[in-house]
Amino acid sequence: MGRKPAKTPRAGRPVTATQGAQGVVRGIDSYLPRNGNLGYRVSRYELEVDYKVASNRLSGRADIIAATLEPLKRFSLDLADTLDATKVSVNGTRAARFTQRSGKLEITLGSELPAGAAMTVTVRYSGTPKPIRGPWGEVGWEELDDGVLVASQPNGAASWFPCDDHPASKASYRIAVTTDSPYRVVSNGVLVGRRASAGNTTWVYEQAAPMATYLATLQIGQYEYLKVSEKPVPIRAALPARLFGDFERSFGRQERIMRAFIRWFGPYPFPEYTVVITDDTLEIPIEAQGVSIFGANHCDGTRDSERLVAHELAHQWFGNSLTLTRWKDIWLHEGFACYSEWLWAQECGTATTQQMAARYYRKLAASPQNIVLGDPGAATMFDDRVYKRGALTLHALRAEIGDENFFALLHDWTGQYWHASVSTDNLISLAAKYSPRPLRDLWQSWLYERALPPLPVLPKS
Repeated sequence: MGRKPAKTPRAGRPVTATQGAQGVVRGIDSYLPRNGNLGYRVSRYELEVDYKVASNRLSGRADIIAATLEPLKRFSLDLADTLDATKVSVNGTRAARFTQRSGKLEITLGSELPAGAAMTVTVRYSGTPKPIRGPWGEVGWEELDDGVLVASQPNGAASWFPCDDHPASKASYRIAVTTDSPYRVVSNGVLVGRRASAGNTTWVYEQAAPMATYLATLQIGQYEYLKVSEKPVPIRAALPARLFGDFERSFGRQERIMRAFIRWFGPYPFPEYTVVITDDTLEIPIEAQGVSIFGANHCDGTRDSERLVAHELAHQWFGNSLTLTRWKDIWLHEGFACYSEWLWAQECGTATTQQMAARYYRKLAASPQNIVLGDPGAATMFDDRVYKRGALTLHALRAEIGDENFFALLHDWTGQYWHASVSTDNLISLAAKYSPRPLRDLWQSWLYERALPPLPVLPKS
């Protein structure tokens, strides 16, 4: 979920692509032409980060395990200019040369690697991390009043580690963070190690499932830890002790939401789920893989933010397990997450899904009709109209193919593309198997035309 309103982006340039692992076509995304790198495929990141909260000083080592896709003597990584690479080696041999400018770490090897070669790129780096400024505001590493929040969608991962910052570049991670002992570190995956020494604590997380770089996160704060539930999925929370009294009311139905989503979408895709509630106010919550981050304002002793609790949990399926290949397909993340809000509203008795659809249809009808959902453009990819029209597109599909086929399709969608990169064309192809009639007109009117189609209405059961 984007945190800042969209602004006018820099002009894009034509996409250059190459064939990646498992048939995924990768390359430079026209929405983010300066992010992502060609010539290799990352399979794993092993990160060691040492961070001082008071001085906002970070030093790190990144071991990036990859394979070449073509003969390679020169390649690049994304790394913010606020972090200085001090040493670079490839397969244990110091790089012949490396330079850093404009958010890129350019590496030149002493001799060319052949296509299909394994390579481990080791980068030592340090600096004062800051958010990356772009068309969507500031993303990535952000200091809180007392701690750190990392929210990297869509291009902020390079604010804290060198990477191939492209949504289709999914890899496993080991993340080890050493920081001052009063602070708790929450990151992606399962906590596999914790050791204290001389006023510092090192937290080690293992994320085995493939993860896009923008979903990698660190949350650092003086948090207490709660075990919310154990079944059907372990649910945890990290939050300031002062918010304990309001937590149960605001976040107490997470287990029920999880059970409903598993029923509708299929198995939860990760070993556990953690909610972090910062001591600061956040404009909107943020998803990361296996983690969702909320502000203290979302934990106010009411259920006013429960739709957002549902929205961020839904992203674990739609966005984190199934991750878009190109940013133009952002509706596959946000449309599904918004529709999950509407499904939950009916499940808990707040409003029927049809009532929710009608409510947001009226708002869309009163808004400018100038967005193409299937390719909204970089400037407006986080526009709320993309979110709500995406949800209405799914409502239209459900009305067309019926509940039995619709929910079977959702299970098939999340199962067939489990931890994979997806596109709108993938969904269109799969949906065709669940419809006795061609869906061409539905997709054309909702995804590729600006005018708002008529409100879809579910048949009465």
